[in-house]
Amino acid sequence: MSQLRTVQVLGGGSAGSSAHVGSLAAGLVARGVQVTVCAPAGLDRAYDFAVSGASFAPVPRRSDPAAVAALRAACTGADIVHAHGLHAAVRAALALGGRRTPLVVTWHTRAHAEGARRRLLHLLERRAVRAAAVVLGTSSDLVDRARRRGARDARLGPVASPAPSVAEADPADKVRAELGAVERPLIVAVGSLVPHHGYGTLLDAARVWRGLDPVPLVVVAGEGRERAALQRRIKAEDLPVALIGSRDDAAGLLAAADLAVLPSRWESRSLVAQEALRRGVPLVATAVGGVPELVGDAAELVPYGNAEALARAVARLLGDPAARERLAAAGLRQAASWPTEDDTIAQVLSVYDELVQPRAAARGH
Repeated sequence: MSQLRTVQVLGGGSAGSSAHVGSLAAGLVARGVQVTVCAPAGLDRAYDFAVSGASFAPVPRRSDPAAVAALRAACTGADIVHAHGLHAAVRAALALGGRRTPLVVTWHTRAHAEGARRRLLHLLERRAVRAAAVVLGTSSDLVDRARRRGARDARLGPVASPAPSVAEADPADKVRAELGAVERPLIVAVGSLVPHHGYGTLLDAARVWRGLDPVPLVVVAGEGRERAALQRRIKAEDLPVALIGSRDDAAGLLAAADLAVLPSRWESRSLVAQEALRRGVPLVATAVGGVPELVGDAAELVPYGNAEALARAVARLLGDPAARERLAAAGLRQAASWPTEDDTIAQVLSVYDELVQPRAAARGH
């Protein structure tokens, strides 16, 4: 049998989907599969897809009219096209046109929109999943959503994030000293400063934590359009919160924390949650999207938007070291149960084989 030829398509490329494509490309190449990664040039500079032996074809971002033409050329001769994310899937479907090349879509996350944009998003979702031979949702609610949008075949495809390296982060004491949290608890949140990440609720909860002794420091690593509004609130209400911008050492920040918090409106297989549990850091998170099935009983779950519940859960854990230790131990056990990168690659290859074998048999006849 000839070498399987695949094209992996990324759009803007979130950190999670880009890391997954890097891992998938390396695993597929190691198993004798020919891989071409199509993505904006900046992502290749950040992730160096070619280091694994994959080819790289720069494709402009989705707003560029040349994107579909460039993608169509890159997909010529492919046995499988695998798109990662909604916009990548729509572009891949347009690029394939009337070709019979099977399209696989991994749905990593869901977008949030209101009004007319929400209706447009709904239509894009329908177009993406109906064009796919198989949709792999990274959480069960995404699988259900794909089925509601008309997917022919939607399956759970949990994506494994790369295991952390012990050597990648500065010592916790050094990180805490830099942040000014040597003699006070450190609470860490990581994620872009956008409305659906729930930082307004986090600030509401931080008002309660001012009454604790010692007062914990809440550090938020990330950038986004909400920064100015959040910073005004922090200053006006004298909140024990520091917005420290985007950081390359988010894993080190989490490792240094007494608690991690994830106050989002929705998450799939949150990289922050995975990183916290893998490092034995107690996590308080909202019970939304794929979070409950990801963390099981290894995190404290609270309703989205409920500042009182978030404040109470954090305060209780900060005052109970034994409870934090139990939660940390449960997190390590839960993390050990997650699919590995090898498991993820094996599932994807199995899907490819399902789709390619009937076509090969038809050609044989």
